Amino acid sequence: MVEPSETVQGKGLRMSGIAVIGLGAMGRPIARNLLNAGHDVVVWNRSDGPTDELVAAGARRAASVAEAMRVPVVLSVLADDRAVAETFIDSGVLARTRGGTVHVNLATVSPSLARRADEAHSEYGVGYVAAPVFGRVPVAEAGALNILAAGEQGLIDRVQPLLDVIGSRTWRLGDRPEQANIVKILGNYLIACAIQSLGEAVSVAEGAGVDSGQFVELLTSTLFPGAVYSGYGSMIAERRYQPAGFTAVLGRKDLHLALDAANDHDIQLPIGELLRAVFAQAIADGGGADDWAVIAEQQPR
Repeated sequence: MVEPSETVQGKGLRMSGIAVIGLGAMGRPIARNLLNAGHDVVVWNRSDGPTDELVAAGARRAASVAEAMRVPVVLSVLADDRAVAETFIDSGVLARTRGGTVHVNLATVSPSLARRADEAHSEYGVGYVAAPVFGRVPVAEAGALNILAAGEQGLIDRVQPLLDVIGSRTWRLGDRPEQANIVKILGNYLIACAIQSLGEAVSVAEGAGVDSGQFVELLTSTLFPGAVYSGYGSMIAERRYQPAGFTAVLGRKDLHLALDAANDHDIQLPIGELLRAVFAQAIADGGGADDWAVIAEQQPR
């Protein structure tokens, strides 16, 4: 049984009673970093394996989402709109959550879901902060995520000590939670565009007999430095799509979120429409569980 506990305010101070809901590839290192920082961490996951792993490391097990929500601050790391809605909005759990609890949603969800979640939490006096992140699993393990935060600034102030544990920087993007989600969606859209253009360029270079590894090294050492081009460029050159840091299925989901957001503002994304077909083909070819860099394989070689 998880008992309520009080929150200790202030940057750098121990904050008692933190829950992490959703212990997938990102949730596990986030929970572990909070444990390593000395926080009292409660965990819940649909399957027992990740929960058992973290309990062995010192976390406390919650028997249900409602039980996990009895602590002052809850971080959730779920897959998509449906998972967030089913877990928090449609389940009735918010009605059983004490007022003053703050829910920090680290998932990449649609702006419309962010607005709906904010309204539902507000109805029951539960704080809601959107805080999707940039960074793959190794970055999460290092506690160096870039956190895109939006919502009531006082709530972000309250949870900032936790964000400082899991991330290297928190970017405050506005008072409306959906502002963080639209920035995350657009960032992922640009990564997909970069993967597509890298795949095209590598195809042409290989066709001309140029070594693809050297070609990518040249580009990322001169014209296009940075984690996106160097990381995905190496994966494309080496045809290395497992283990997947971010699957093609999840990439397609975020692409569709970007296309929907653009449509809401009557803006066309021509490259996005091309990517829609590329993702569909990659998944139809069996690459859905591969890293989303696999879309580069849709280029003729």
